Amino acid sequence: MSDRESRRLDVAPGEPHDSLIGELSGYLIGLTLALLLTATSFYVASTHLLWGPGIPVGLVVLAIAQMGVHLVFFLHLTSGPDNTNNALALAFGVLIVVLIMAGTLWIMANLAANMGPSMDLMNLQMQH
Repeated sequence: MSDRESRRLDVAPGEPHDSLIGELSGYLIGLTLALLLTATSFYVASTHLLWGPGIPVGLVVLAIAQMGVHLVFFLHLTSGPDNTNNALALAFGVLIVVLIMAGTLWIMANLAANMGPSMDLMNLQMQH
């Protein structure tokens, strides 16, 4: 195998390939990994494979792996110098989503604690 052929075959998953077969194989690998992770998520959620409280953690790990597969194989996000802006935009988007989720959880926790009648008042009303 010549040096040119080995460089043509040695392409990162998110990088563009020289041939249609190379591109198609990258998409097929991504699809296979995505289907495998999806099936694993359903299997973990429907069986007692994991300890009960560990199931959400396992599903989060599988979801993060699924996002990684989609970013690399389908959105072609790599660590190359030409993708720095894409990586920064993704990081900023993740930061915004985390801030929105944290703020929502904080507001909902405060609403739950400060809104409805207290349990003591509810017990008093039930006794009379």
